[in-house]
Amino acid sequence: MSKRDNMLTLNAFNPLSEGGIGTADSALIARRRNTFGDAVPLFYEEPLHLVRGEGVWLYDDAGRPYLDAYNNVPSVGHCHVRVVEAIARQASTLNTHTRYLSDVVTRYAERLLKTFPSSLSNVLFTNAGTESVDLAMRIARYHTGGTGFIVTNFAYHGNSTAVAEITPAFGSGVPIGANVRTVPAPDRFLPGTEVGPAFARGVADAIADLERHGIRFAGLVLDSICSSDGLYVDPPGFLQPVLDVVRQAGGVYIADEVQPGFGRMGNGLWGFARHDIEPDIVVLGKPMGNGMPIAATISRPEILAAFALRSGYFNTFGGNTVCCAAASAVLDVIEDECLIDNAAVTGAKLKQGFVDLMRAHASIGDVRGAGLYVGVEFGEPDTREALRIVNGLRRARILISTSGPAGNVLKIRPPLPFGRDHVAMLIDATAALLAKR
Repeated sequence: MSKRDNMLTLNAFNPLSEGGIGTADSALIARRRNTFGDAVPLFYEEPLHLVRGEGVWLYDDAGRPYLDAYNNVPSVGHCHVRVVEAIARQASTLNTHTRYLSDVVTRYAERLLKTFPSSLSNVLFTNAGTESVDLAMRIARYHTGGTGFIVTNFAYHGNSTAVAEITPAFGSGVPIGANVRTVPAPDRFLPGTEVGPAFARGVADAIADLERHGIRFAGLVLDSICSSDGLYVDPPGFLQPVLDVVRQAGGVYIADEVQPGFGRMGNGLWGFARHDIEPDIVVLGKPMGNGMPIAATISRPEILAAFALRSGYFNTFGGNTVCCAAASAVLDVIEDECLIDNAAVTGAKLKQGFVDLMRAHASIGDVRGAGLYVGVEFGEPDTREALRIVNGLRRARILISTSGPAGNVLKIRPPLPFGRDHVAMLIDATAALLAKR
């Protein structure tokens, strides 16, 4: 896999250059390639062989700890004891699907919906974010009668055939659908008052182009922080003009909360709330259950009505009792450990630490983010420097990755218990690497 416009190649291991890799890991790499082929890449110049995790730490087969500043799926930390206990307790009692009455499943659904605006009052459970996006697209088509969707230029939304068609981050080898249009991510370098109107104009132009080709507009699918595009989050509120354009055109706004959701932005549970807007449909992914296969599509009842009447929905194990028990424990931990507040406070220190490094190093062109999600952009764009930092940190046993079409943006997205001491470790290690340039 070598195409540079494919997100899967960013920070990917090159199997043709195994310098510095031990004999045992080389053998495991060979076994993996024989088993999976070359479709599933590994991270880093020197891949990691991990055997366990705890909190914000991962451990390799030699017992060495690695600070995890990348993985958002274990949202409340790797192997959190309360989530593990909830899984084991429910698995020893009952694990079945949603065609039966279940207080465990219904109670969790009610609790989850209370965290959303009251207009978003129906939920359908799935197994993963891809399924949630796929389902949201189906619902949007039934509601609007349209088939056209709009996404940002390097968006990632999932892996199914339908969702891959709205995932330009897969590159030219996976063409976007004929009924899909892309728009540039919100330009961070425009004056703050211009970001929203400029983004809205791009969406309006894309809608017009769909209509010129006889395609009725169905909806905008948007991750509210444009994480794959390189992280564009400011200013808060810039999405309101976009929402107005979408609704005036008869479409729906589908908020992809797989990455910004569950408190990561440090401003409530949901990323869209930072813009003081209410989406029409929301999709959630596996951070919902700390990595268990549970996800969801949340909708306004009137939007879901046509789909419910003409199609209906059943997912064999989406929203099963064990996964709902895990997801409920995740909400408990977020609340009891004040993880949203931690994302705000620790995230501010994380961002400021990189802003300080930017002032000292001209190679850093921008630092952006909110809560515990920060992007550090190397100018030109300097993909090589970003990869040097990522792999240097890996050798220092700190894990991050890259983002953006050129892979020149450091992606820093740790589990939510990430603390001030962890921030200091990451900033100090990055500073040491920058000094060696």
